[in-house]
Amino acid sequence: MAKHRTKKIPQNYMDMVMFRNPVYKWSENEEGLVIIDVINQGLHHKIAQKFFHKPEISHISLDKYGSVLWKSINGRNTVYDVLNIMSETFPDEKKSMLKRVISFMHTLQVNKYIYQMKG
Repeated sequence: MAKHRTKKIPQNYMDMVMFRNPVYKWSENEEGLVIIDVINQGLHHKIAQKFFHKPEISHISLDKYGSVLWKSINGRNTVYDVLNIMSETFPDEKKSMLKRVISFMHTLQVNKYIYQMKG
């Protein structure tokens, strides 16, 4: 029988303040959903743009959860604050919100959309 592993969250993780990477410009559509613009740079992208007509800029559309989370990451809110904002905005999903927030923030951080300021 497989053992379930629970990722240990550092105690001070909830006190961390995240910042959006200013390299990524973003906007909101009519519904208030966030669209992040990603400039496709580098040799592989240039080849894809020239020969396969790939766009120079990709537009990443976030869903309602991602949009609220993205807008909550403002360089002032802690992870705990972001979690509270998400839980208040989506009260029916409060039980699974911690896992959802940490998972999405981890994905954003790994892909360099957000970062933590080093002290």
